[in-house]
Amino acid sequence: MSTEYSPSIVRVAVTQAEPEWLDLDKTVDKTCQLIQEAAKNNALLITFPECWIPGYPAWVWSRPVDFNMATAYTKNSLRADSPQMSRVCASAAENGINVVLGFAENYKNSLYIAQAIIGSDGEVRMKRRKMKPTHMERTIFGDASGSSLANVVNLQNIGRVGALACWEHTQPLLKYHTCTQNEEIHVAAWPPLYLHTGGPGLWSMSSQGAPLGCRNLSQTYAIESQTFVLHTTSILSQKGIDRMGSAAGVTMNVPGGGSSAIFGPDGRQLSEEMSETEEGILYADLNMDDILKAKGFLDICGHYSRPDMLWLGVDDQEKLHRRGHNELALMLGT
Repeated sequence: MSTEYSPSIVRVAVTQAEPEWLDLDKTVDKTCQLIQEAAKNNALLITFPECWIPGYPAWVWSRPVDFNMATAYTKNSLRADSPQMSRVCASAAENGINVVLGFAENYKNSLYIAQAIIGSDGEVRMKRRKMKPTHMERTIFGDASGSSLANVVNLQNIGRVGALACWEHTQPLLKYHTCTQNEEIHVAAWPPLYLHTGGPGLWSMSSQGAPLGCRNLSQTYAIESQTFVLHTTSILSQKGIDRMGSAAGVTMNVPGGGSSAIFGPDGRQLSEEMSETEEGILYADLNMDDILKAKGFLDICGHYSRPDMLWLGVDDQEKLHRRGHNELALMLGT
């Protein structure tokens, strides 16, 4: 007697939307609205882009110092222990949906590019920071520490979900460390991304520039890791450009930037295309058996690896600013 086997299907929602630039409370309002919409469409997981709250600081690519803009950005960035974060968590619980949130984290008035995975019960399962802000981002954001390497968690009825931000997808060691955590669904959070103009700007900073455009990096990660990759971007309107004064910058200087997509574990695109100026949510029903099909052919942390010859060294200890005897003992494991 044979028993028919039904593979696990996970419905996901990937946003392509515009935040309420530099307005913490209004962007939280919009976050909760999108969470509710995705849940009504039976999604088990919804993803948001890099610095979704309160919007990516586009002005840094036109001028490195803007005290007024940086002050407004700091005041509207999200604190992990704030009422606004509690609202997002409550929305996840009320709607029974898991949330992967990208945000600018305000920690004691220092800023970090952060991501949080919030369970469908409203509990924050993981919070991490971008290891190294990219180029001009360093004018306002700080670096992560060791605990941000623990970036994959198990979510009930979904599987193991992980996250990286933007050009972290160019970091071979960081990507490999993420893969070793047995990730199944990967959230790639990006800012607004644009097609290459044909000018002198870096092709690798564009959305689809060959050979290493940003979207290509997310697609390549799917092939490398044998995970479903939820490539999540925001869009920038003229209103946002005017708000941040980014018209003269090397990027994010015209309306557009939407490039969201969903990729399977063999790299194929599973989602329809949206216009780069269109707001909406992309949906896909992920057949988790597709991971097994891909891993049977390629598993860079399993049968297609040689740890006897090549291995990764990791220091995942959080480096505290103030270290007494107890803290040092904890760090040293004694």
